[in-house]
Amino acid sequence: MSILIGCILGFVAWFLVRYLVAGIYTVNQNERAVKTSFGRAERVGEAMTAQDPIAAQLSEAERERYNYPQVRVIPPGGPYFKWPWEKVYKVTVATQTMNMAHDPEDPLANAQGSLLEAVTKDQLNTGLKGQIRWHISEKNLYAYLFGVRHPITHVMGYFVSILRERIATFEAPPGTKTGDPTALHNIAATAAIGISINDLRKNLSDINDHMDRECMDSAARYGIALDASLITGIDPPPEVESALAAINTAYNQVSSDISLAQAAADQKIVQSRRAVEIETLKAQAEVQPIVALAEQLTDLKAKGDGALDAYVRNVRLKLYSEAKAVIVEAGHE
Repeated sequence: MSILIGCILGFVAWFLVRYLVAGIYTVNQNERAVKTSFGRAERVGEAMTAQDPIAAQLSEAERERYNYPQVRVIPPGGPYFKWPWEKVYKVTVATQTMNMAHDPEDPLANAQGSLLEAVTKDQLNTGLKGQIRWHISEKNLYAYLFGVRHPITHVMGYFVSILRERIATFEAPPGTKTGDPTALHNIAATAAIGISINDLRKNLSDINDHMDRECMDSAARYGIALDASLITGIDPPPEVESALAAINTAYNQVSSDISLAQAAADQKIVQSRRAVEIETLKAQAEVQPIVALAEQLTDLKAKGDGALDAYVRNVRLKLYSEAKAVIVEAGHE
C-alpha cells in the first residue's frame, strides 16, 4: 500500500514539475511571443492583415493573397503560464543587419555572401556591395511564424529581385544644362561604355531610396520590415574599370582646362568692364568743363550782348598776355 501511495505521490510531483512549473515562462524586453492552443494561434477577433495600415502598399490582388489573421501578441514581461497543450513562439523584434549578398539557403553563394551580381541595361555584369537593416514586424507575426517556412529567405529573394530589376533598367537623369560639365561627363562615359558606371555610383542614394519605397510592403507579405538598404559599392568588370579610369582621367583634364579657360575669360571680362568705366569717367571729366562753360556763356548772353563781348575781350587779353607771338590774319586791324 505504501508503495502505491509513493507511486501516486511521485506521479503527482512529476506532473507538477513537468506540466505546471515548466509551463511558467517570461518574455524578454526585445522579444514578442505568440501562444497557440492545439496548434491554433490566439486571434484578435476577426481582424485581418488587409485591414491594417501595413497593407496600404499592396494591390487588391496582393491583399487577398497576403491576408493573414491578426494574432494576440504577448508583450515583454511575465511570468506567464501555459497549459501542456499550449505552445509559445518567441521572436526577437530587435533591428538586425545583414549583407545584401547573403543567401540564407546557400552561404557559399554570391562569393560567400560578399558580392551580389547584377546586369546593367547594356549587359555589363556588375558587383554590388551593401547591407540591409530589418526587423520582425510585431503587427504581422502570423505571416512570419506560420505564413511561410523561411521568411528571411523570401524577403532576401524579394529584395534582390527588385534591386536587379532597378540596375537593369537604370538610366541616368538628363543634365539640366547643355554646358553642364556633369552632363558632358555622362555623355562621354555613356558613349564609351554604354550605361555609365559613374551614373550608378553617383545615384546610389536615389537607388537606395527606390529600394526603400519598393520594399515597404515586405512587412505585409512576410512579416519582416526592411528598415533601410545601404548600397555602398558598385564594381564593374576589370576591363570596364580600366576604360572608366581612362575616361575619368580625360574628363578631369578637360574639366581642369575648361575651368582655367573660364577663369581667364571671367578675368578678361572684369578687366574690360573696368577699362570701360575708366574711359567713361575720363570722357565725363573732359565734357564737364565744356558743359559748365556753355552754361556760363548762356547766362552772360542772357544779361545782354555787352556782357558777352566784355567776357570775350577779357579772355582774349588773357590769352594775348600768355602768348609769346600772335599771328593776325591779313586785312584785320
